[in-house]
Amino acid sequence: MANRLDRDQVVSTALELLNDVGLEGLTLRRIGKELDVQAPALYWHFKNKQDLLDAMATEMLRRMTALQEAEGGFAHATWQEMLAGSHRALRRVLLTYRDGAKVYSGTRFTDTSYAVPMERYLASLVGAGFTPGEAARAYYTVYCFTIGYVIEEQSAADDPERGVKGIDVTERAERLAEFPLAAAAGPELFGDADAGFEAGLAAIVAGIAATRRRAG
Repeated sequence: MANRLDRDQVVSTALELLNDVGLEGLTLRRIGKELDVQAPALYWHFKNKQDLLDAMATEMLRRMTALQEAEGGFAHATWQEMLAGSHRALRRVLLTYRDGAKVYSGTRFTDTSYAVPMERYLASLVGAGFTPGEAARAYYTVYCFTIGYVIEEQSAADDPERGVKGIDVTERAERLAEFPLAAAAGPELFGDADAGFEAGLAAIVAGIAATRRRAG
């Protein structure tokens, strides 16, 4: 059975199972049960869980790239539109999976497929006048914001299956009545996640543009 198992099949199964059990519950034993094989059979393809997570992140990146291509890519976009649009796509893919941002963060891609979109993004920035170093820093800054935002967004969300209650901003405000500014921050921090992401994204992209103008 081990030789008949397809590596891509294991990764797809793991991504599907992630929505049911989350990152903590995702084990090679649990995946083996889903595929009706013993966990040791999976070691033909993955030496440990981190090896599997790397492969899962790589597949998530492929799906993000496919999503961007389906939407027309950024052939005629400004660098600002490219930076914002590519990270909107990343966020959408991460939100497709429970704990998606935690899975993606800190992993090592298993092939060089990530270099195709990265080369395209960096070329867009360099074409707009960024040095290669400035382009890399700009892209990484927006990437880190996106990963961190989605980790917090997913951690604060309702998850009835796990018995996790989302943050109730009214209850929070009542609990922080002695701290009016902290209490009033609740709707901005834990309200409309889409609006919060767009506001942060716009601020970072505008900040990159402003920094470049001062440096020039």
